[in-house]
Formats: sequence, C-alpha cells, structure tokens
Amino acid sequence: MKYRKLGASDLEVSEISLGSWLTYGVGVKEDAARACVDRAFDLGINFIDTANVYGRGAAESVLGETLAGRKRDSYILATKVFGQMSDTDQGLSRAQIEKQIDASLKRLRTDYVDLYQCHRYDVNTPLEETMAALTQVVKSGKARWLGFSEWSPEQIEAAFALPGVERFVSSQPQYSLLWRRPEKKVIPISAANGVSQIVWSPLAQGVLSGKYRPGAALPGDSRGASDSMGNAMKTWLEPSILEAVQKLKPLAEEAGCSLSQFSLAWVLREPNVASAIVGASRPDQLDENAAASGLAIDPALFAKAEAIVADVRRAA
Repeated sequence: MKYRKLGASDLEVSEISLGSWLTYGVGVKEDAARACVDRAFDLGINFIDTANVYGRGAAESVLGETLAGRKRDSYILATKVFGQMSDTDQGLSRAQIEKQIDASLKRLRTDYVDLYQCHRYDVNTPLEETMAALTQVVKSGKARWLGFSEWSPEQIEAAFALPGVERFVSSQPQYSLLWRRPEKKVIPISAANGVSQIVWSPLAQGVLSGKYRPGAALPGDSRGASDSMGNAMKTWLEPSILEAVQKLKPLAEEAGCSLSQFSLAWVLREPNVASAIVGASRPDQLDENAAASGLAIDPALFAKAEAIVADVRRAA
C-alpha cells in the first residue's frame, strides 16, 4: 500500500481507503463489517471514512465497536456532518455542529476524529457561522482537520476568503472515469489552496468493475441486486454505459490488472487525489481493490479508456 499526504495536513493516508456508505450498519451485517475492517488493516489501509447520516448513526456505531480494540493512532478516521439525523436535526449551524460532533464521537467511541467534513453546503446557515463552529471543534481537540464534500467552486473560494478560521485540507467529490466534473474547477482550486481530494464512487458504484453486463441479470451477490444498496446505482446501469465499460476490459488486460484496479489507478493518476474510497461487503473485494495502489500503467491506455467512455460519461 502506498500513502499520500492529505492536503496541508500532517496526515499520510492510504491511496485506497475504506468507506461505509450503504454498507456497515445498513446493507452489511456486523460480522462481515468486522471482517472487512480487519482485512483493510492487513492490507495497509489506514484511512476509514464514514458519516453521521449513514444509517442515521448505524455506520458510526458499527465502526466504533469494530475499532474499539485498536490503538487510536494506528488509523485515520473521518466522519461528516450535515445530513438529516431527525425531523429537527440537520445542517451546519453552530448548534448542530456542536451537537453532532459529540454524538459522532460517542458512537465512534473515540475522543477525536482526524478529519471532520461538511457533507454538503448548508444554504440556510451563514458560512461565517459554520466556519466559526468548525474552528471551535478543532480548537477543542474533537477534530484534527477539516474537509468538505461536494461544495461548489464558489463555496470553496468563499470559505478560503474568510479570515481567522481553520482551513480545509480535503475535498470529497464523486470522481471516476465516468464522472469527471471535479477536474474543471474543484481540483485546480483545491490544489492552489492545500486541499487534496478523497474521492467517492471511484468505481461508479461498482459498474467500473465490469461485472455488470448489458442485457444480463444482475449478479445475485452484487450491490446492484441488493434491496438496501442497489437504488443508489440505478443510473449507472444503463445499457450504453455497461456496453462502454465492457470495451475497457481489453485495456485492463493489456495493463496486466483487473478492470477495477485499472479504474482505481486511473483516479490515482491525478496528483491532487490523496485517496480513493471503496466500499466492501466481503474481504476479498478489498484484496482486489487494494492492489490498485502503486500500479504503473501506460498513460496511453488511460487515454484510450477516456475515449471509449467519452460519449457515456457524465458531467464533463
């Protein structure tokens, strides 16, 4: 496993990180979650990402129990705030941030998180209030560093323009061969301000593994076939997308790796990407994905891949 510095922080995160959206506490049973976390550590994955809203606290609780026996300095833990936790609890107001950080720490069974991220931008709260509250979270020792997820370029720049507040070190956007929107503005702005990307859905919910074939039934053990996890990926299961992805397989074979590894290596070719977040319901999935770290692939093959998916990829 290779490691990269996370923005202007002192954190060295594994190029492949373990996420928990739709999985732990939701679609994956606790014993399987524990097996995946244990395997992640075996593979050198030191970065685990979650959010308070995943399963409305369930993912944090499962991770808290799973990580309880490990030395706190042996892993880097990130969570998020913003999502709706109850009929009255949502957003990035000072009151919500103060309430939700404490609740997250309790579920995670830790005194601090290494990275505390704004899950989305809160248009109903002044940015000054949000940043002041986040700054206090860091000063209190409850979080070491701050990040954001899916903020617009204008929102990112506005945060950096505020004086006297803690600065962000990470951005968590969707990014893959099929979704390249961050390249236009978010990555350049981030690189200029000491911010690294921690990308989610680098495999387009598993479609870039190549296991979903056009016209074929969904694999029974796949996320796509799961009642609890499948809805989030329906837009990726269009025949034109699946057909294009199948055409990528010979490129991966030429590179000497699986299509999943090829697709993850494509994401990691971007210097501003510190880590690619993968989900796992079985340990062997992590074996497959972790092997993408450090892969040296001919850029010409990546260029061919980009051309193949050019007509079906989203958000150029």
